[in-house]
Amino acid sequence: MDNIAKIVIKGARVIDPSQNIDKVSDILISNGKIEKIVENYDKDDAEVINAEGLCAAPGFVDIHVHLRDPGFTYKEDIYTGCMSAAAGGFTSICCMPNTKPVVDNVETLHYITEKAKDAVCRVYPIATITSGMKGESLVDFETMKDNGAIAFSDDGRPVENAAVMLEAMKKIYNVGVPVISHCEDLSIIANGIINKGKISEKLGVPGMDRDSEDTITAREIVLAETSKTAIHIAHVSTKGSVQLIREAKARGVKVTAETAPHYAMFTDKLLENKDANFRMNPPLREQEDCEAIIQGIIDGTIDAIVTDHAPHSADEKKDFHKAPNGIVGLETSFAASNTKFVKERGLDLNRLVWIMSTRPSQILNLPAGTLKNGANADIVLFDPDKCWTVDSSKFYTKGRNTPFDGIKLVGKVEITILNGKTVFVNQDR
Repeated sequence: MDNIAKIVIKGARVIDPSQNIDKVSDILISNGKIEKIVENYDKDDAEVINAEGLCAAPGFVDIHVHLRDPGFTYKEDIYTGCMSAAAGGFTSICCMPNTKPVVDNVETLHYITEKAKDAVCRVYPIATITSGMKGESLVDFETMKDNGAIAFSDDGRPVENAAVMLEAMKKIYNVGVPVISHCEDLSIIANGIINKGKISEKLGVPGMDRDSEDTITAREIVLAETSKTAIHIAHVSTKGSVQLIREAKARGVKVTAETAPHYAMFTDKLLENKDANFRMNPPLREQEDCEAIIQGIIDGTIDAIVTDHAPHSADEKKDFHKAPNGIVGLETSFAASNTKFVKERGLDLNRLVWIMSTRPSQILNLPAGTLKNGANADIVLFDPDKCWTVDSSKFYTKGRNTPFDGIKLVGKVEITILNGKTVFVNQDR
C-alpha cells in the first residue's frame, strides 16, 4: 500500500476513545503512520486535507464480514468488498470462512491474504473451527494462526456438538486468539426462514424460534464459565441472549458480543411484503428485541457493532421463500448506527466510535482502533449531521440486497484514509 510522505488533516473534531481525545485538532501523518495530534500545525511541509466541519476518528473495524471469495465471486470478491468497506469508513475487516473451499487450510488462508494486499482495506481472515465446517474434527489451530488466521468460527452454522465446542474453546484459548460462535440450534430452527411469531403465522411460512439462539448462547456461556476460557457471541438478535450475556458479564465470564444495526432498527413486520432483502440469519425479531439490543449497546452488554455483510445476487433474492439469508451493510453501517443510537437514543458519539473501531480491535487483537503516535494512519472523516437517502444502485459492493434502500439516514462518511493514502472520497461532497 503506497502512501504520501507527509499529510496533515486540518481542523477536524478528532475523536479517539483509545486516548480519551475529543477536540478540534490537526493530525500529522508521516510515511503512513500517525506522527502526532497537534492543536495547530502551521508548517507548509505537508499535503493538507481540509477537514473543518468533519470528525476524524480511527478507521472503523468490522469483525464480521462475508467477502464470498474464494468460490462465490459473482456475489462479491475481495476487491469489491474492500471498496464497499472503504466507502463505509472501514479500514479493517475480518472475513468469515464459509467460502468455497472453506477456510480450513493454509492454502485458502494464503489466497485471501495475498489477494488482499492490493485491496483498499485491511483484511484479516477468520478460519473454521472444524474441518469442512462439519462440526466434527478440529482444524490445526496453531498452524492456522501462524499463517494468518486471527480468530476461529464456523459462522454460517453452529458447532452442534457441545463436547467438540468445549474442546475447541480450550485449544483456541491456549493458542491465544478468539473463538466466535454462531448461536443457532439447528434442531429447533428446522426449516424456518423468518422469526417465529405473528408474522410467520400470518404469512404461513416456517418460523425461526428465538429459543434456537438463546439456548446456544446459554451453552457457550456455560462452557466459557466452567472452562475459564472465552467466547465471542456473533450477531445477537434476541432480548434473551442480551440478558444472558449481561448476567454472564456480571459474574465475570469471559464473554463478548456483537450485533448489527438492523437488529436495533427493524422488526419482522417488514417481512409482510415478502421482500427477501429483509431476510437474514438470525432474522429480524420483534420490537421488544430491538429495545433490548439498543439497551445492550447503551449499557455495554454488547461490545461491538458489525455488519454481517452478506452479498447475494439479485436473482438469488427474487424468490422470497427460496432466497438465501443475508444482506449487505458496509456502506450503511455507520449512518444507520449514528441515526439510531446517537441521534435517536442519545448515545455519545465517542461511544459509537468505541464500539465501531476501538473495542472490536481489542476483541480480535487487531492493530487498529487508535490514533496514537506511531499507529497506522487508518482514519475515517465523517459528517455526523449530514442527512442522505440510501440508493443501493450507487453501492460499491456487488450486492444490492439491503433493507436500507430508500431510507433517510444521518451521518455520512466523506473520506477514508488507509496507511496514509486516501482510498475513498464521497463524490457527493
